[in-house]
Amino acid sequence: MHAKGTSWYSLGDMSEIAKDKAARFLKKRGSVSSLSSHDVRAKESFGKTKDSMSTVSYIDEPGHHDDIPRPAVQMENTYQLGPTKRFPVATVNNILKDVLTSYLQEEKYEAELCRQMTKTISEVVKARVKELMIPRYKIIVLIHIGQLNDQSMRIGSRCIWDPAYDTFSSYAFKNSSLFAVANVYAVYYE
Repeated sequence: MHAKGTSWYSLGDMSEIAKDKAARFLKKRGSVSSLSSHDVRAKESFGKTKDSMSTVSYIDEPGHHDDIPRPAVQMENTYQLGPTKRFPVATVNNILKDVLTSYLQEEKYEAELCRQMTKTISEVVKARVKELMIPRYKIIVLIHIGQLNDQSMRIGSRCIWDPAYDTFSSYAFKNSSLFAVANVYAVYYE
């Protein structure tokens, strides 16, 4: 018996209704996963679904939904525990020597000039080290510039790192008016 105002659908009609709902959902969202009608019949017949699932996706016109934030892309785990390419300490020492010598060879110590030079030199060094394309290393550059005036100074730093993979490169420069110490820390991350 059918109650008045209700309708019963056959299995074929249900798959058509599901396809219509999926099409409407696809227009709203952009992708949908659905079971095929064969899987629906298999579920109804055997009480469980098969392992196959189909996914339908589309690409929207560019510029229509630029204001909607997209989720961040998640990468698969590589389970790589060590670097494929070691950090080249000697090459980075040569970069430090070259940059410090070229920027500071003829300079006289002036506090404001040296403050700007530390920023400039650190950016140049970081860019040159990144050009080496050493994968999976974070690069930290510290530059100290001071006046030579018969004083002593000690510079210390502490880092928590893995001594098997993490390393650093350092170079000290001195002319008649100033000194500079450059440190590049290379910290491997998984």
